[in-house]
Amino acid sequence: MLKENKAFSSFSAKNIEEEKDFYGKTLGLKVTKGMEGILTLHLAGGNDVIIYPKENHTPATYTVLNFSVDNIDKTVDELTNKGIKMEKYNTDEIKTDEKGIMRGNGPTIAWFKDPSGNILSVIDGM
Repeated sequence: MLKENKAFSSFSAKNIEEEKDFYGKTLGLKVTKGMEGILTLHLAGGNDVIIYPKENHTPATYTVLNFSVDNIDKTVDELTNKGIKMEKYNTDEIKTDEKGIMRGNGPTIAWFKDPSGNILSVIDGM
């Protein structure tokens, strides 16, 4: 029924201007701002993600956006050099190294947060 319809993902944010700077300037993505303050992230491959303002925003407790990268160590270093703090975990399920990268337990992945606290990741070679 919907296989011919374009689909997109979305998530909320508390401060759209902070998000616009973070995704556009810090991460270097193409970002456009539309009506009602809605941001559109224009991602590689022609995919779009919508970020909408929400006054009572609560950050997602799961990863809302994943970026496939060719070299996770290099990407994590670049993100860290831009002031982005990688999340570090030490649980039974998730253990990250000193750089914040989980290795050898599924895909090699590192997580970080946007200004609204939403969880993003970089994944090696997906």
